[in-house]
Amino acid sequence: MGRVRYITAPDAEHHIFLDDWHKEYPDAKLIGPDALGPKRQKSGTPLPFAHLWKKEDDTTVTTTQTSIGSARSSWSIDEEFDSEFDTEYVHSHPNKELVFNHRPTRTLIEADLLFNLPATEQMSKSGQSATSGWLTSFFSAMNSASAGRSSIWQKRFIWYLISAADRSGYNASVKRIAKWDFDRIIPCHGDVIETNGKTIYMHMFEWHLAGEKKTN
Repeated sequence: MGRVRYITAPDAEHHIFLDDWHKEYPDAKLIGPDALGPKRQKSGTPLPFAHLWKKEDDTTVTTTQTSIGSARSSWSIDEEFDSEFDTEYVHSHPNKELVFNHRPTRTLIEADLLFNLPATEQMSKSGQSATSGWLTSFFSAMNSASAGRSSIWQKRFIWYLISAADRSGYNASVKRIAKWDFDRIIPCHGDVIETNGKTIYMHMFEWHLAGEKKTN
């Protein structure tokens, strides 16, 4: 697939294997959210990040039009990265979430923005069921994003808990992402949504896109 050029920590929680990947590909640029730099320093495991997204950058974010007609934020890595990816830093998310859209394949890549449990793909080679245990089964049922399901509990979880501290900032990020052209969604938690991802996204975040919670 080519040379590894970038290694990303998609939020301040998903970073525990960065050391191993950096040792394997020392020339790849390490990128992540601003909260991760101090966190790694405090833990005694600093890394040479090439870029850390900052909340302050949001004050200058504008939306421009790319050559293929995709809405794109002004958060930037370098010319090569920006030529293929849209980026949004959802700093209002408790985990300081980075979301990417790979324009050539219309693929949204995210960690904790939304879940699509159960994680059958991720558990497929483990010899264990993705829904074993009553707590896992319950949590999976509450956090599916599959088409044909209301996803009401995950929507409530995002509205009442995840976005509560800074809902206006969260809404702004959700709206910018909604302008991107994507069909597939790759989440950290759960199965890949191979198609119809944009429709699922619009449904999952409809309250945030409208700026108010509506009766389901």
